[in-house]
Amino acid sequence: MKKIIKINDKELVFDLDLVAKQANASVLMTCGKTVMLASVAREDEVVSEDFLPLTVSYVEKTYAAGKIPGGFVKRETKPSDYETLTSRIIDRTLRPLFPKGYLHPTHIVVMLLSAEANVDIQPLALYAASAALFLSDIEISYPAVGVRVAKDENGFVLNPDSNSLELSSLDLFVSGLKDELLMIEMKANETNNSMNEMSEAELLEALEFAKSNILSISNDFYNTFKEYKKTFIFNYKADSENLAVYEYLEQNYLDEVKNAINKMAKSERASELKAIALKVAQDEAFINNEWSEAELDYELNRLKKHIVRKQILTEKRRADGRALDEVRPISILTNILPNAHGSCLFTRGQTQALVVCTLGSDNDAQAIEMLTNKSTTYDKFMFNYNFPGFCVGEASALKAPSRRELGHGNLAKRALSSSVSKDYAHTIRLVSEILESNGSSSMASVCGGSLALRAAAVPSKKLVAGVAMGLIIEGDEYAVLTDIMGLEDHDGDMDFKVAGSADGITAMQMDIKLGGVSTKILTEALEAARKGRLHILNLMEEANKNIVINEDVLPKLEIFSVSANDIPEIIGQGGKTIKEIIEKYGVSIDLDRDKNEVKISGQEVKAAKEYILNEVLKPKSKGKKQAAKIEFEIGTKLNGIVKKIANFGVFVTLQDGVDGLLHSNKIKGKSFNEGDTLEVIVSEIKDGKVGLSLASDE
Repeated sequence: MKKIIKINDKELVFDLDLVAKQANASVLMTCGKTVMLASVAREDEVVSEDFLPLTVSYVEKTYAAGKIPGGFVKRETKPSDYETLTSRIIDRTLRPLFPKGYLHPTHIVVMLLSAEANVDIQPLALYAASAALFLSDIEISYPAVGVRVAKDENGFVLNPDSNSLELSSLDLFVSGLKDELLMIEMKANETNNSMNEMSEAELLEALEFAKSNILSISNDFYNTFKEYKKTFIFNYKADSENLAVYEYLEQNYLDEVKNAINKMAKSERASELKAIALKVAQDEAFINNEWSEAELDYELNRLKKHIVRKQILTEKRRADGRALDEVRPISILTNILPNAHGSCLFTRGQTQALVVCTLGSDNDAQAIEMLTNKSTTYDKFMFNYNFPGFCVGEASALKAPSRRELGHGNLAKRALSSSVSKDYAHTIRLVSEILESNGSSSMASVCGGSLALRAAAVPSKKLVAGVAMGLIIEGDEYAVLTDIMGLEDHDGDMDFKVAGSADGITAMQMDIKLGGVSTKILTEALEAARKGRLHILNLMEEANKNIVINEDVLPKLEIFSVSANDIPEIIGQGGKTIKEIIEKYGVSIDLDRDKNEVKISGQEVKAAKEYILNEVLKPKSKGKKQAAKIEFEIGTKLNGIVKKIANFGVFVTLQDGVDGLLHSNKIKGKSFNEGDTLEVIVSEIKDGKVGLSLASDE
């Protein structure tokens, strides 16, 4: 059975009963030459914990693009960052659709089976997953869909292809259902050396454009698939839910729970609540009614959530005593790591991020292989985010980066990348080590990252700050919170992160837990975020004035042009010449054949440049090969000083500053140190290069 939905000028063809028939629901979706299989499977048994046991996996098969996996193992292994981030987009869109109390382990798998070049995969993956979920027997009332919005000189563009997105000043991914927004991912792209920040008004206009299209597409999905949806009767009551326990806690322990919530420290608050739970467990009523610890924990957390929300809505007071629009105290220290290129310790309340910037060469760029790209691309701006257990007081093992860590790192990267020109000579790697966490460590990473760039003398166009917003809604009442802490994130209805400069927004991420947010509330939240961001930026500007650059450890850089014929000479036969230069001067050399450009980075860059121009290229600059004029004769004994020790030998400085090479096969197990004086014999002179042997061996 085939069903067709048209979006823009593209047809999505869904096969509903062709493949994976033992799954709870599945679709095979085709768009042009792109084919995806989405399946939903769930267990009949429920989990004992009170959380939604949902897993989403987006998987790319290399055969989809006619490729065999690279590396030693010729099969798909761990997911790439792109696959993980795509899985997160699908998860964050579909998770709010599940009924409260749904406890069946559920796995949504989207497999890319055929990939067409220049196609934006992420919206298609969400369409396939949403269709399969809506067709399943899980009680999803309406299908959610997503759109990507770009911007060119003519205005907003819906679901652009990959090439158009590269040229766009805006990359906005929005998902929702009917007229409700569920998730937002936004990034301002650098074009023509401009950051292209968006104003709050422009962003709202783009969101309205997205919302109108989401309404149309989600209605099409609903009307197309509603008659084929399976049904099943679920029991949504949590095993640990017990209203009697809640009423007992409210009547006897309300004030104690309030006091515990209003403890300033996160660790203190958790300890106080545990102490209350132990106290209740010893009560006669608890024992006589045979209430369980699971029921007690569940209802105690429910009471805590109720108190937090009511206190904010009625008293306009937060657990730590702040006003709704107040940012926690901030302290900033820069370049506290003397041997790092740039560093910043950014502390906001009980959240602390140590962000370190390292500068490298073109060879250090991250290679990226996308199925929809024929060639490998290289990313010269990287951001890694690490969240060790000790930052929240947990004794957990250090593991590979989680989906959350990859997502937070990607958000910080999107916020900061446009502040550095694409033409910047160095490759940049920022690493955020979260040392303490109680709310929005990703936004602390953005603030610390922006100052770490400045601390490494990177000429970023503007400072960028980030702030996390929260939302509490009860009926017609609501409150927007600035700079939320972990308690407000956990018990609130929205997680809304906004990053940007003083002139506008560079990145944004929003997740809604309650099933949509109105434009009115979104407008208020954006304005509150702007005020909070400007407050933080003022503090960052003061810290920026006090930065002391680690000049001694920063890599030097030399860029110069050569002729097209000179590049093979610099490389040498089998790469011998360039390897010798790299070893001799301790530098990195990047050769750009398109620009006929040589880029040298490291410490002894000027000496390496002079050597290339005066020793490697100069003897050959007149067309015919000319041997360099050497004032030595073969067999001459000389005293020299060890200048550099390399894997293949030792460079020895002779008279008049000329260097000779004592090859490793002539050392015979002897070891030397830089600065040693050696008696050597000139054994070879070839193309201006002097070969040496040890006089003691003759």
